[in-house]
Amino acid sequence: MLEKYVKAARRLEKADLVLKNADYLDVFTGTIKKGDIAVVGEKIVGTGEYSGKQEIDCTGLTVLPGYIDGHVHIESSQLSPEEFASLIVPRGTTTIIADPHEITNVCGMAGCEYVAKASQNVPLDVKIQLPSCVPATPFETSGAVLNGKDIEKNIKNDYIFGLGEFMNYPGLINCDTDTLKKAEAAHAAGKVIDGHAPAISGYDLNGYLACGVSTDHECVTKEEIEEKISKGMYVHIRHGSSTQNLGNAKFITDKNMRRFILCTDDRHAADLKEKGHLDDALRKLVANGLDPVTAVICATLNAAECYNLKWRGGVAPFYLADLVAVDNLKNFNAKYVIKSGKLVAKDGKPLFDTSKRCLPANVLNTVHLKKPLTAGDFVLTLKGTKAKAMTIEPGGVVTGCETVEVQSRNGDVIVKGTDLLKLAVVERHKLTGNIGKGLFKGYGFKGGALGITIAHDSHNIILMGDDNEAMAKAANRLKEIGGGMVIVNSQTGEIHSLTLDIGGLMSSRDAESLQRDSKALIERAYSMGVNRSFEAFMSLAFLSLAVIPKLKLTDAGLFDVEKFAFTDINV
Repeated sequence: MLEKYVKAARRLEKADLVLKNADYLDVFTGTIKKGDIAVVGEKIVGTGEYSGKQEIDCTGLTVLPGYIDGHVHIESSQLSPEEFASLIVPRGTTTIIADPHEITNVCGMAGCEYVAKASQNVPLDVKIQLPSCVPATPFETSGAVLNGKDIEKNIKNDYIFGLGEFMNYPGLINCDTDTLKKAEAAHAAGKVIDGHAPAISGYDLNGYLACGVSTDHECVTKEEIEEKISKGMYVHIRHGSSTQNLGNAKFITDKNMRRFILCTDDRHAADLKEKGHLDDALRKLVANGLDPVTAVICATLNAAECYNLKWRGGVAPFYLADLVAVDNLKNFNAKYVIKSGKLVAKDGKPLFDTSKRCLPANVLNTVHLKKPLTAGDFVLTLKGTKAKAMTIEPGGVVTGCETVEVQSRNGDVIVKGTDLLKLAVVERHKLTGNIGKGLFKGYGFKGGALGITIAHDSHNIILMGDDNEAMAKAANRLKEIGGGMVIVNSQTGEIHSLTLDIGGLMSSRDAESLQRDSKALIERAYSMGVNRSFEAFMSLAFLSLAVIPKLKLTDAGLFDVEKFAFTDINV
């Protein structure tokens, strides 16, 4: 093959594909250049003046390296890997660093294997990070457990690229033996370790980084970013649906810009279809004042170097021919997308088939209840007239804790006619029968119940409502359909649901129909009073995330994240 590369590069033979008359970004010097881009097989062989067996006229377009998403959970799109690719590849994303943390918490290694196999059907490089924290905490019931020995065994698999975000930073810095074994196994296998280290600094950060962690996507302040970069970390700028920190781009300087990369983390199907993927992040970054060349370098070369993706992220000889031709460096609308030397998308539409689906039985039928639930299962008995209620700020996942006045009748708290709702987490993996119960203030929903089988990170059933019977019906419907989203209207008796059959997290349906029906269900929730500053269902999904302050609810009970201990609802 090298002979073909050399002969085409020297113009002794025609290239397989030539992008003609292009402006292209030289990420190595940060300049826009003009010329043809010649491709043989999956490699770029040269820039200059070339002729090819196939030619694409790029007059008026700017060619960029394909975008690299530095940290993403495919499952959070609610789409299969095939359908996920159909939405992001036409936007210019050609490689993702995928952490199947969600489905692995439900299905164990079968979840990792499913994402890897399904991704082989599409022109998208999916680099699988073996989830490091399954479960994320010992304070909830997950569908699987991966201990140090499990990580040591599975990280050697060829399809595993690295070790996923290490949320259990207390385990690392306090030298927990099993936790350290996970990091040691990654190093022994020569694989990268992603980080998750909100607000860690000083000597604790030194201890965390002494375990060989490379990245962080949870930075908030300028001081935090500067310290982490100065200690060798790469910092993700995140543009998800629920969590975003694009504002961190204001801390990018000429001196530190090579240490920033872009990621989406969690981005839902509707946002991917209507707004875009990394192209949307680039648009917003540039609109907010970031130099467009810098923005693109963060999305390409920086990410490639961070993850040791050699010969990727640039427009140069021998680099992988992953390219996107956009209208300009303001709008980033993709006209053509080339993946490994082949045209795979045009005018925002995929040119590849996603109908061939990988759908193994071991990721289906994952909702298990000890018994059918009844209204009595959701009775919440309090000792007095004061209780702790969870709150949440719109657009975030950090929750608060407020002391509220409550009344009870027949041993059950009264929420109808108040701004309170019952919150419940029902265990769905191990038939324990666990139901964690709490109160939530300010969500707005009235007249029934809503629920979802996406509840970070162990993905039990999470429900909210003002009617015990409706909450029971919602849980039972989720069991019946194998997972998904549901609304029960107490007044009409109607039950509306959307099936997420893959692990209770993702749908085997096509993106178009899933988005349509999801949007309709979400609108139904808003019509029943959900505050529109919240994401009707996905805000629920983070109320059990017992690694982010302040108050959370798991199947085992109410949890104070700041004290890292369970807490009594009574005040």
